[in-house]
Amino acid sequence: MSDAETSLDAAIAARLKRTPDGLVAAIVQEHGTGDVLMLAWMDAEALHRTLTTGKATYWSRSRQEYWVKGATSGHHQRVRKVALDCDGDALLLTVEQTGAACHTGTHTCFSDDLKVAQ
Repeated sequence: MSDAETSLDAAIAARLKRTPDGLVAAIVQEHGTGDVLMLAWMDAEALHRTLTTGKATYWSRSRQEYWVKGATSGHHQRVRKVALDCDGDALLLTVEQTGAACHTGTHTCFSDDLKVAQ
């Protein structure tokens, strides 16, 4: 989707550094606990929808469509804050999570710790 097709503020859109398919990584953190819940993808329109509704809206790369977190599962994310990183290539969403954040039913998608040599 091009910026001309979205209502995202032009100043914000100009700061986004997107992948070749027009996406920006969205890291999702839980308000209150600080837990990193998931990684999703947004384009300019998904970011616009998120900023204007307060509902986390992402772009599904597999389904090629927008999805509002919790629309089918009931595991909603109420967005409290959105920050753009210094390079413009990642977003940090701080959310109030209802239910599991991960599609597997776990609180966070980052529950498989890998061993690090000490």
